[in-house]
Amino acid sequence: MKKTSFFVFDTNTLISAALISTSVNAGALDSALNNGTLAISEPTLQEFIDVISQKKFDKYFLDDGERLEIIDRLERNSVIFFPKGTITACRDPKDNKFLDLSVAASGACLITGDKDLLILHPFCSIPILSAADFLSVFSIGYIFYAAVVLAVLPLR
Repeated sequence: MKKTSFFVFDTNTLISAALISTSVNAGALDSALNNGTLAISEPTLQEFIDVISQKKFDKYFLDDGERLEIIDRLERNSVIFFPKGTITACRDPKDNKFLDLSVAASGACLITGDKDLLILHPFCSIPILSAADFLSVFSIGYIFYAAVVLAVLPLR
């Protein structure tokens, strides 16, 4: 039986992936789902819900139903973990929940664009990578993904 790899995404990376399907973050999310399963915790899921529900994101959605579909898709493609919440290694205390989750899930990688997290790479032997670096390590490569995205984007 093959062991599942768990991938942790911080909130901003997930929001970007959800809102911009051609973004590098969306490519990283697709790659993570092709290579394993997302790991979430109650605090990380709640932060995602709180952020995606902010008024500033209204322009990306026709109605609240679309937001609920994204939240539902995240929950369906994730395994929930219950970390102890004892890690205090990050200089931004709000980001410790992602380190806690990564350790609790024995994560294969934490994907983020947050410098407060990236500076801790690796953390407890867990790589902390940007979406682009994740793609170059865990997928067929960022160059291929970029070529596909460029092929579907209209020329200006």
